[in-house]
Amino acid sequence: MTVFEDESSRSRETAEARNPWWRGSPHPAVVADREGGVVEFNAAAADLFPRLGVGKGLDEAVPRWLADAHRRLARPARAPAPADPAPLRGSHDGRLLRAHPTESGQGDVAWWLVDDSDLTAAQDALRTERKRHAILAEASTQLLASLNPDRCLEKAALLAADHLGDAALVISPPGMRNRSTVVTAMAGGFERTQLTLDPAVVPGLAEALRGFPPVPARWIDPAELPSWAVPEGFGGTPGSVAITPLPGHGVPAGALVLLRRGGQRAFDASEEHFARLFAARAGAALSAARLYAEQARVTRALIAELLPPRLHHVDGVDFAGGYRTSRDTERIGGDFYDVHPGTDGGRDTLAVLGDVCGKGLDAAVLTGRIRSTVQALLPLAGDHQDVLRLLNDALLTARHTRFATLVLASVRRTGGRVRLRLTSAGHPRPLVLRATGEVEEADTGGTLVGALPVVTSRSATVDLSPGETCLLYTDGITEARGGPLGPAMFGEDRLRCALSECVGLPAEAVVERVQMIAGDWVGDGPHDDMAVVAITAPHTTHLSAVNGHTRGRYTA
Repeated sequence: MTVFEDESSRSRETAEARNPWWRGSPHPAVVADREGGVVEFNAAAADLFPRLGVGKGLDEAVPRWLADAHRRLARPARAPAPADPAPLRGSHDGRLLRAHPTESGQGDVAWWLVDDSDLTAAQDALRTERKRHAILAEASTQLLASLNPDRCLEKAALLAADHLGDAALVISPPGMRNRSTVVTAMAGGFERTQLTLDPAVVPGLAEALRGFPPVPARWIDPAELPSWAVPEGFGGTPGSVAITPLPGHGVPAGALVLLRRGGQRAFDASEEHFARLFAARAGAALSAARLYAEQARVTRALIAELLPPRLHHVDGVDFAGGYRTSRDTERIGGDFYDVHPGTDGGRDTLAVLGDVCGKGLDAAVLTGRIRSTVQALLPLAGDHQDVLRLLNDALLTARHTRFATLVLASVRRTGGRVRLRLTSAGHPRPLVLRATGEVEEADTGGTLVGALPVVTSRSATVDLSPGETCLLYTDGITEARGGPLGPAMFGEDRLRCALSECVGLPAEAVVERVQMIAGDWVGDGPHDDMAVVAITAPHTTHLSAVNGHTRGRYTA
């Protein structure tokens, strides 16, 4: 190496010592001695602390928290320095700073400063979003836990008051007479009222109830709220109000009104967005609850028409019926029965028992159609073949391919005896229990209805003495499988045996006995619909005077 090269190398080392690499770092760096005097700093530190200068004290140029930390950390040269001094945090000029100290071992401390403002804001935003996500998850769980519209309204208001504002109102769309249900909630309680309100008096409420996007909270003057919109005990005029629609399934589910007390900050854009997310879940739950309630109401009305009637005494004759669907969770199915009382003009009482192909709701709909058709044909009930022919024509023109079997029984009491005219259309023949315990089969038969262009049938006439019973049943009884030794068929022989034990029993007791034995036979196993009707000639007459005529009592 030449003399000139050696001098050039020493010159570069001296320049690097005067201008160390950290001077160009984007992070502020300040070096101070044991007494707190500034030794050197980089350009980023000068931008952050304009009063910095070599030889000046830290107290004159940096925040107090940083100067105090330097005094605690600076120590005599002989004192051991910690291996990795912990960083500390503080604020300056609206920024959140993290300071990392590095000791030289001679009492000097280099402070590296990192701006944590964006990181802290991001962490705060993440915590807020996690909290809001947990609130929305809890709201979805609680709101969907009940399909009762009133309970859903209350829960939505309570959740909104707990998590979104100091108080909340959930307002349903106006109904009859422009009345709305308003649930007002504050911490721990709620109040339900029915109001005839004018939404136009609350800015943004009319739009929200129609499902339009919410107006910004800053456009709503809390002083314009009517008295019903501010809960009793709220404590004066609200300081901020936010209104958002509750979207439903196709139609608005209502509106959500949030109140915040005076002296607090107003609802910001982020909180209004969160309120809309909450409202979307509350609106969906409310809409689902109302839809379920309406469907339940319609279902109850329809089922009431499809359920078999309760039978007692008709024209001095005992009638009783029993029905069990194929699924214990259902109330209607493919079996049915009806009893149509006779008239003073001499028309007999008509009992009908039938079995539609299929199970469940679809079969029940067809049974309802058949029952309505038979009722319309009552003026022709004196001719069973004519009734079956017209019923068959009606079923063939319907939009389905299902068929049905049924048995018709025209019943008339004459003196102490009861005369029955029985006609089976593809159905099991009725059984007749005599006073001696003997069980006979009625000599009737025919083709089922709804399947063939022409239906044929053969009628039989049966007389019942007092205490004797005619049993109409569906094949769900005889084809029931179960028993103590496995899936054996109940069969007609067991039914005859069970019926023979019912000598002298009233019609209701006969039905209960048959149902009990058949039910014990199937146990918990699968089975078809089971229907049974008993027609009994009573030992004593159950008569009451109606318009001067001797008539029996009938309750449907």
